[in-house]
Amino acid sequence: MAEPTTRRPATPGPAERARTIAARGGRAALLPSSDTSARVAPLLHHVRPDGGATVLLDDAHPLVASVWQAPRGEFGAMLELADPTPVRLREPVRGLLWLTGWLRVLEADEARTEVLEVAEQRPDTRLLDAGHGATVLRLESVSLVVADAEGTCSVSLTDFGAARPDPFHQREDTWLRHLELSHRDVVGLLARHLPEELRGGHIRPLGLDRYGLRLRVESADGDHDVRLAFSGPVADSEALGRELRHLVGCPFLAAQRQG
Repeated sequence: MAEPTTRRPATPGPAERARTIAARGGRAALLPSSDTSARVAPLLHHVRPDGGATVLLDDAHPLVASVWQAPRGEFGAMLELADPTPVRLREPVRGLLWLTGWLRVLEADEARTEVLEVAEQRPDTRLLDAGHGATVLRLESVSLVVADAEGTCSVSLTDFGAARPDPFHQREDTWLRHLELSHRDVVGLLARHLPEELRGGHIRPLGLDRYGLRLRVESADGDHDVRLAFSGPVADSEALGRELRHLVGCPFLAAQRQG
């Protein structure tokens, strides 16, 4: 007789998760392909819908000169984006996005156009430093990889461009911090959805997307991420509120232990 199978809750696809990490911004580090131990923190970074990225570096940074001097103008590099957890956890990163490709310095006219395009999507006073102490560089990506509790997956540039960030990505962290600080009683009610062996751990809000709520359980034997799935994907705050009330007040919907 066949063993019963556990249905895996629906989750965002790799491209959607990658777009969400990119849209949140997070912490960035540039790693030259020639020396991946040299982590460079850009003054500003912005991932474009095509999977490429714009970065600002101080004019005097040695990496700027290295890119200028690269043979054929091709300087291999990787941009790493770390997606921080919304509340302070002992493992403070919940996802990573790696964009690997060729880095080049933009000429003055091209740099101005690039800065204006970025400003339309992400207004930031640091953009005013472009050409005034800061150099604009562009990373032309050839590969993307996303890694989080759902898994580690490569993402094609086509899929990345076709995907959209999660509809709640701009407000998610604020909501989860409010849950952590002001509604520990609600977190306690959610605990009954967890596997029994995890209920004695410290339960913290980790993530929220259109498919469900994610919790992290910090326990003596390590950290465990659990997804509480909604009955179906939601698209607006009203539907999200209904699903969250259902999780708090109704029997177990779906939970998945992820580590």
